[in-house]
Amino acid sequence: MSRYSIIPVENRRQLMQFIKFPDELYRNCPQYVPALHSDQVKSLTTCSTARYCPHVMWLAVGNGKVVGRICAMVNPRYNEHYGTKRGRFGWFDCIEDYEVAELLLSTAEKWLKEQGMEEIHGPLFYNTLGKQGMLIEGFENIPPFNCLYNFPYYRDYVERYGFEKECDWLQYKVLIDNGIPDRIQAIAARLRERYDLVEGDIDKLKKDKAFVRKFFQIYSDSFAANVYNFVPFTEEEMKEEADSVMGLLNKDLCTALMTREGEIVAFGITFPTISLALQKAKGRLFPFGWYHLLKALHNYETVDLMINGAAPEWQHKGISAVYHCIMYENTQKVHAHWGITNPQIESNEAVKVWESYNPEPFMRRRAFIKKIK
Repeated sequence: MSRYSIIPVENRRQLMQFIKFPDELYRNCPQYVPALHSDQVKSLTTCSTARYCPHVMWLAVGNGKVVGRICAMVNPRYNEHYGTKRGRFGWFDCIEDYEVAELLLSTAEKWLKEQGMEEIHGPLFYNTLGKQGMLIEGFENIPPFNCLYNFPYYRDYVERYGFEKECDWLQYKVLIDNGIPDRIQAIAARLRERYDLVEGDIDKLKKDKAFVRKFFQIYSDSFAANVYNFVPFTEEEMKEEADSVMGLLNKDLCTALMTREGEIVAFGITFPTISLALQKAKGRLFPFGWYHLLKALHNYETVDLMINGAAPEWQHKGISAVYHCIMYENTQKVHAHWGITNPQIESNEAVKVWESYNPEPFMRRRAFIKKIK
């Protein structure tokens, strides 16, 4: 007879147990970065993606204590887009006991089978706007705020259960005050002159509703063709992301490359790293979490290179050289030293751009997949 039982999350108390469990599990782990509890409540209950993606959360319990958690979900737009019957799991955490992991994974798999799914993959968010991929290398590093952290035994447990590699995302640490290679600078100068490109004023643009709408549509379109498992955003998803992100854009670190006629060519979004501030906040904005975050937003020693991309019609023209030069100039003005790249799928040719910056491997994340029996 199992020492553990599993219960569905059905009320507010259980939801908060679900959200806070990793804080206790990783209490003595110096690399773990807690998510804000308020953000997690929104992600799990009221965000637009959660409303159209059927999902169930469970807690594993032993001796009256929570020992694990998991969420199973189905994104119908993903399955329609790719012609699959694939469910996903996320928010997967457990103590170091395979029996708990097996109980959680089998419960999620059983539910997904009842929904008519034929495969299960994860750990993933509902879509590509959230944290995804299990950490398999780089456990000694502190992740950016938008990335998962997990103990090494997680990989052993999911593979023991029968999961196999679906894809890997790579992250690098780059020394960003080391200069831009002359070749890239020369290419950037020629392209700026050829296409008469200019920089947009971020402070003005982020207040322009028409620009914001256009930006997120281009963001969605540009990643749809290049990002594995990407599903184009709904109108509501774009609005929610704009509401949460645009106000935080810093003109000293972000860039919008445009034609003189106002057409968006490419974009680069960079944030000061806030991981250490989130560790101090311990999941709460109040009473002092907001202070730590505000202070971190003005510390540019290490920055997170969040989103870089070009509009579909401007891709494969070398435009990345232009916004890389602009981003370098911006980071030098604020005396940034290190940059942490956003996770990029290992098969994406864009990963190679970092080879010019003598990158250090930082983290590797993996999505796993399994046939549902």
